[in-house]
This record gives sequence, structure tokens and C-alpha cells, in this order.
Amino acid sequence: MKNIIVTGGAGFIGSNFVHFIVDNHPEVHITVLDKLTYAGNKKNLAELPVDRVELVVGNIMDAELVNRLVKEADAVVHYAAESHNDNSLSNPFPFVQTNIIGTYTLIEACRKYGVRYHHISTDEVYGDLPLRENLPGKGEGPGEKFTSEAAYNPSSPYAATKAGSDLLVRAWVRSFGLKATISNCSNNYGPYQHIEKFIPRQITNILSGMRPKLYGDGKHVRDWIHVDDHSAAVWTILMKGRIGETYLIGADGEENNQHVLELILELMGQPKDAYDHVKNRAGHDLRYAIDATKLREELRWKPQFVDFREGLADTIEWYRVNKDWWADEKEAVEANYFNNNQ
Repeated sequence: MKNIIVTGGAGFIGSNFVHFIVDNHPEVHITVLDKLTYAGNKKNLAELPVDRVELVVGNIMDAELVNRLVKEADAVVHYAAESHNDNSLSNPFPFVQTNIIGTYTLIEACRKYGVRYHHISTDEVYGDLPLRENLPGKGEGPGEKFTSEAAYNPSSPYAATKAGSDLLVRAWVRSFGLKATISNCSNNYGPYQHIEKFIPRQITNILSGMRPKLYGDGKHVRDWIHVDDHSAAVWTILMKGRIGETYLIGADGEENNQHVLELILELMGQPKDAYDHVKNRAGHDLRYAIDATKLREELRWKPQFVDFREGLADTIEWYRVNKDWWADEKEAVEANYFNNNQ
């Protein structure tokens, strides 16, 4: 594959995937298609070679633009999405537009021109799992995890629209022979993540002299994976994955939110209790956990960043060194949370 379109390639996970390709596959040219909403940032691509990375500012719902780009491509990797749960609760409509209509526009173009398509999704489409201590007879054991056969049970408008987009892709594979794969990944962390998200919000609060905030009792569990491991997994699926298959991407990184926040405080030299509790988010999922056995055994992928403490320390340092990247947005982000009593 010589020419790849990466939608949402100026966002957090998408831009890290672009960096991954540039660093590891010099034969590939990347066209980034990004609307440059608040979550997309040209600075995420600023140091990349212009002869290998082209930024096209545009909307994935623009069928004329999408068709023109897809016609010249070997593959489309679709990261672009409205992805913030809180925003989906206050205004679901942009999520329906981008996540469903945008996906439809892309897969129709890929069907028309016979282009390979990979769809990036989330573990949130599966709803949530019981906390491990609440599993009958299993105590503190590993507990159940999501697999690619799990039933969809989304909790938020964001998760529901991502589930809808996944199902569109599956239908286009079956009905029209779309050459597609899907991946559902657990929570990513690392550089370039927008400061509205949990980990960078806590880090930038501390760097800004503000107390971090924790939803509810903080016992909600997320399955963390470094964004570089996600990128490597997506490339592996794109190259080796079986058409029509869904692969779950995870690194066995379950941590509850309270522990993550207290670890951030510890690594930043603050008292572990130096945070405030805020009211819980509506429909807040209890626990996510990914079973990536299929990906590991079938495609021989495995995560490289398995020390969460070390990865978190590196992430903290990135936000410390790159304050110019996020400082201008901090006040507006916190104002938005304040207006929503969060």
C-alpha cells in the first residue's frame, strides 16, 4: 500500500498513527483528511515531511471531496469521530452526523472504487462490565472481558453512534463486498491527546495550579493502552487482518480512575488526596476490559508499552515540555466543564 488516507489524522490517535507510518514505513504516502474541529490540531503534524504527509482540510460528509481522494488511494483508515461522552450528552446531533453519516460517505466511496477500508471503533459500543469484586464467585480475579462476539449495548449517544457505524461497515461487507476490517480499542493515553480527556485534564490541571477532578467515587475501571501500541495494532490489522473480521485491541491495562489520578499526583510530586470529587456523569460505564486474544494469536501482535507507571510518567513529561501546545485552550476547556457542573 503506497497511498493511505487517514481520516481524523490531525487528532490524538490519528496523528499518532500518522507518525507511526512515517517512522516505520517510508514507502507510504499519507493523505490526512481532517475537518480541524477543536480536537484536530495542525501542530500534531507540523514536523512531518511534507512530501510524505498531505493535510486536506475537509469534512468526511463531503461526498465529492471524499470520492476524489478515495479514488487515488489504496486504503482508508477511518479515525475521524466525535468522541467526547460529555459533549454527546449535551448535544448528540454532531455525533450522529460525523459518526454515522460520515462513515456512510466513506464506505460508499471505498465500495465504489474497490479500496481497502479499516474502521476504528471503541470498546464503549459493548456497554460496560461488572466491577471485578462484584462478579459472583470470582472475588478479585480477572473477571469477564469484551470479545469480538460480545453483544452491543452502548450507554451514551457517543457509544451508540459508534455502534451504528460499526454495524454499517459490517452490512457493507456482507451486502456489497466492502474490503473492510474493524477494530475496537480500549482507552488510549499518550502525547497529543486533547486536554478535555481524563488523563491530560488531570495533568494540565496540576501544571496550571488547579485541583484535579474525579467523577463520583472514582471506582470506574478503564483498560488503558499506550497510543503507540494502538497504532502498531492497526497497521498489523490493515496488513494481515481477514476481511470482514473485527479485532479487539487491548493491553491488559485495567486501572480504576481513582488509582490513575492518585498515581498522576504522586508522579507530579503532589499529595495523593489533592483532588476534588464531582458529581458522576450520567450513564457512566462501570468497567471496560478487552480480550485481545484473537489479535495476539491470529496476527501475532503484542503490546510493547506494558508498564503503565512508566508510560504515564512519559506522558506527564510530554505535557510539561509542550505547554505551548495546550495552554491556550485550558481556560475554555475548564469553563465548559464548569458550565456543566463538572
